[in-house]
Amino acid sequence: MLFRVDENPQTGMWLLYGTILVLAIIVFKLGFARRLPILKAVVIYLFLIFGCTFLTFLGIFLPVAEGLVVAAAILIIYKIRLHRAKKEGTVNT
Repeated sequence: MLFRVDENPQTGMWLLYGTILVLAIIVFKLGFARRLPILKAVVIYLFLIFGCTFLTFLGIFLPVAEGLVVAAAILIIYKIRLHRAKKEGTVNT
C-alpha cells in the first residue's frame, strides 16, 4: 500500500491526501485548465479539494495515486511534444 496507511493511519492518510491533491492539480492544470477569473478558479479548486477527499478514501484500496501519476506523465509528454511541434511550426489542427 502507498504510504503504509494500514500501519500508520493518520500520517498515511494525510500523505495520501496530499499526494492525490497535488497530482490532481497537476493533471487539471496540464489537461483541462483555462484562464478563469479568480472567483471561478477558487470555486473550481474548492471542488477539486472536496473531490480529492473522496478519492483519498478510494485510494486506500484502489490505485488512484498511481493512476494520477500515469495521467500526469502522459500529459507532460503531450505538452512537451506539442510545444516542440509549435516551435517547429508543424502543428496540424
